[in-house]
Amino acid sequence: MKFRLSLVICLTAILGVSAGAQDADTTYWTSGGFVALTFSNVTLSDSWSAGGAENVSVNGATGLFANFAKARTTWESSLDMGYGLINQDNQGFEKSDDKINFVTKYGYQIKEGNSQWYFSGLLDFRTQFAEGTVLAADGVSDSTISNFMAPGYLTVGLGIDYKPNKVISFNYIPLTGKFTFVNDQALADKGAYGVDPGKKSRAELGSFLRIKYKDEVITNVNLESRLELFTNYIESFGTIDVNWQNTIVMKVNKVISANLFTHLLYDKDIKTETENGPEAKVQFKSVFGAGLAYNFGAQASK
Repeated sequence: MKFRLSLVICLTAILGVSAGAQDADTTYWTSGGFVALTFSNVTLSDSWSAGGAENVSVNGATGLFANFAKARTTWESSLDMGYGLINQDNQGFEKSDDKINFVTKYGYQIKEGNSQWYFSGLLDFRTQFAEGTVLAADGVSDSTISNFMAPGYLTVGLGIDYKPNKVISFNYIPLTGKFTFVNDQALADKGAYGVDPGKKSRAELGSFLRIKYKDEVITNVNLESRLELFTNYIESFGTIDVNWQNTIVMKVNKVISANLFTHLLYDKDIKTETENGPEAKVQFKSVFGAGLAYNFGAQASK
């Protein structure tokens, strides 16, 4: 747990360096973000004839960013975190959301004065805070299917960045290193998430495309969408891993907002047990909540 907190502090500190630089010169930096906390509670009396299930849930989310632009140089960094718990029918709390996603991208104009085309370098890191479980085959005990850094994903590479305007960018990296970590021995022994059985990491070389859109689509409604596509040059070339995340923040007033997060994922190395054996399937998750929120920095000024 100490390492997890240290990691989050370290990632936040990188954005903090930007904030410190912003204090020194506000001309080249923009930064901001949001913090949100949502809570829901459903209580039913014994005589409630329509049926249903009592539940309590709480979700927290934060999104931070710091962007630098000066002369021919740009540097964009973001940190998205979320964690949620739900207790249904007094069965105990289970997590309903869990993510850590840090992205930093450096760009340098290919031609001076042309603010659309850049040489770029990208680092993208993803994992989760806590253990994830499902009901085991015996129907009684829980079985661990994920944990902190199990999996963890690190994507790094050099390529081209195209920014036709301020709200959308296309980042193509023809030489990309994708690293998968399974820092849980039981999962590693099973060969979970594409690592060789017993190994705790796997390296892939491939091609990567990242499309990002971020804008206030209508008054007080902000949308951020990230679509990431990856194919391995050596194994299963042409089979595309898909990671598509969308965050919508709908501000009601200064302290109340509604938030919708969706995540569509397809990875050939993430298998689900089916009648025909383990298969890779399209995964989808959505998290919606309304509650307290605080926007600050560049987003707060919209």
